[in-house]
Amino acid sequence: MKLYFSPGACSLSPHIVLREAELPFELQRVDLQAKKLKPSDADFYAINPKGQVPTLQLDSGEVLTEGPAIVQYLADQKPASGLAPANGTLPRYHLQEWLNFITSELHKVFSPLFRPTTPEEFAKITRDNLAARFTHLDKHLADRQYLMGNGFTVADAYCFTIVNWSKFKAIDLAPWPKLGAYMERVAARPKVQEALKAEGLIK
Repeated sequence: MKLYFSPGACSLSPHIVLREAELPFELQRVDLQAKKLKPSDADFYAINPKGQVPTLQLDSGEVLTEGPAIVQYLADQKPASGLAPANGTLPRYHLQEWLNFITSELHKVFSPLFRPTTPEEFAKITRDNLAARFTHLDKHLADRQYLMGNGFTVADAYCFTIVNWSKFKAIDLAPWPKLGAYMERVAARPKVQEALKAEGLIK
């Protein structure tokens, strides 16, 4: 398998899952501004017409896009990893509930902060919206290690990836100590450390 990624982008989520599941894979860096592969400068649109990461190319050549779909696919390749509950079970639907929350209430809410054209007034609204979501996460994590309980799942890989963007936008997590402790807990996982180092996010 080949994961098309951009350092620190939402593609970090499946990158972490690939390592947690100990699946064989290659990394292919993408310049998201130019929509080119690095260092070849090949056209990324030829791989994914959406021009977005993450993009996963399977050994068959088939391409899978959209982070929540990719991480579930990867988890299902190694059911014993515990990265996702079995399909058809209520816990699996709770996992999908979290993936949808992260996509719509964190990932998409964060997006305007990365656009230089976003008016400051709207940026403030965005930060207020994120604060409300962080408060929800903080309360949820008061009595559990991870989103689904005491076991790490693909939802945690995605949540960690998006909340980690707070560092790039000077959002202090101090008002949400349980969320801050969760971020430290996930960051300390050996496979997460591997992914962060591979993307040049830490030394």
